[in-house]
Amino acid sequence: MTATARRGDRVYRLATGACAASIPMLLAFIAWVLATAAWPAFARFGAGFLTTGTWDPVRDAYAVGPALLGTLVTAGLALAVAAPLAVAVAVYSAELAPRVLRTPLAFLIDLLAGIPSVVYGLWGIGVVVPALRDDVGPFLRGTLHLGGLPLFAGPSFGPSVLAGAAVLATMILPFVAAVTREVLLAVPRAQREAAFALGATRWETVIDVVLPYARGGVIGAVMLGLGRALGETIAVALVIGGQHAFASSLLAPGYTLASLAANEFAEASDELHVAALMAAAATLFALTLVVNAVARWLVGRVARRGEAT
Repeated sequence: MTATARRGDRVYRLATGACAASIPMLLAFIAWVLATAAWPAFARFGAGFLTTGTWDPVRDAYAVGPALLGTLVTAGLALAVAAPLAVAVAVYSAELAPRVLRTPLAFLIDLLAGIPSVVYGLWGIGVVVPALRDDVGPFLRGTLHLGGLPLFAGPSFGPSVLAGAAVLATMILPFVAAVTREVLLAVPRAQREAAFALGATRWETVIDVVLPYARGGVIGAVMLGLGRALGETIAVALVIGGQHAFASSLLAPGYTLASLAANEFAEASDELHVAALMAAAATLFALTLVVNAVARWLVGRVARRGEAT
């Protein structure tokens, strides 16, 4: 290798290393900016900022307990609904659908995954909110009592935590399905052929061979969907209602951390109000980091278990 080639390799290594190092540096810079801006709120309100429910700019009293709970509830409900459906859609499109339908179906899934979130929010205003107000809400309130739990108690106005969860589930379903489909397609064909050679049916091959082989990637896709659900802003802000209060009913209006920051940042007129909103953003940032760390741990654990077997 000539001296010029070695010099080019060193330059390329340094350039790619600098690009790789810019990612954690950018993450650290964002964390520092958020922590600095949010510190006045955390210093004044302490742990109560995350656990209580008062949000009163007139009295300079702020807490994001309801918004934090709304974030967890909407994202959890959305994932509980979307993840099984997304995996089923991915299995059908990658393994079971007729060959002539696979490409159009994959195109439609990718198209849905790429629709801007504001479009989903407007769809939620025009379809989900009226349906919850007129049909679904009264049905749930009169039919499902769940052992006395007031999950569907009270009036159904339409904008609610349940509406936010429904829009989020619709948003992340094609996203998780698209990623899961690519994971399933990456399973070596030899795995399927070996199962067929042993007499397994196509369904048995999918359940006993393909999904266990792709388990780590499927978990990663689901956790990516959860991360998107936690941070979604506009679509949720349009349908969740915007109420600063702990509510036991899913039919009641609520807030998420992202929608709270989006709705009130333009109206923040004093330093403490801005600091409280930045503290809400910092809380969401930390929550997202925790979710991604758990996702990496789960994927790594599944991969190590697969190597051990």
